[in-house]
Amino acid sequence: MKRRRAEVHRTTTETDIALTLDLDGSGVAEVMTGIGFLDHMLELFARHGRFDLMLTASGDLDVDGHHTVEDVGLALGQALREALGDKRGIRRYGSALLPMDEALAMAALDLSGRPYFVHDLTLAGVRVGAFDAGLVPHFLRSLATQGGVTLHVRLLAGNDSHHMVEAVFKAVARALAEACARHGLDDAVPSTKGTL
Repeated sequence: MKRRRAEVHRTTTETDIALTLDLDGSGVAEVMTGIGFLDHMLELFARHGRFDLMLTASGDLDVDGHHTVEDVGLALGQALREALGDKRGIRRYGSALLPMDEALAMAALDLSGRPYFVHDLTLAGVRVGAFDAGLVPHFLRSLATQGGVTLHVRLLAGNDSHHMVEAVFKAVARALAEACARHGLDDAVPSTKGTL
């Protein structure tokens, strides 16, 4: 069975990102973005999605983390789209309801090729250490846009910002793992249109 793997190199005047994503991995991650909390979230994203993720990013962190977070999301979405190829034999849909102590997050997604992001995350002005948690919706929108993913995220409970963001990342990872999984029934594209 062909491994679903992609390499992306994204360079702009603001960031330089090299990323390798293997959808058929074991959850190994080597991530260096210069933003410690983002590294932590991407490492647990890989672990809970059972994806192998190698990523290095340098960006204009002297300005702030916005460009790096956005461009990492864009590069990860592009790698996801490329690794999935024509999407033959995948489940296509995935969802997860994930608790993290007092926090509870829900993610549901469709690998439809139609990018759309809906959320109720009210994280503007919230900080997790030095990380601006308000960038989380921006990261997820970038991932959904480049990945061609319809993504819904709800934060149903929580008061610890670290737990809330972690629950969101883990829920999205688990939903994505379910959607990317091969169902083993046939090699058809999971759409009545014959293409996604």
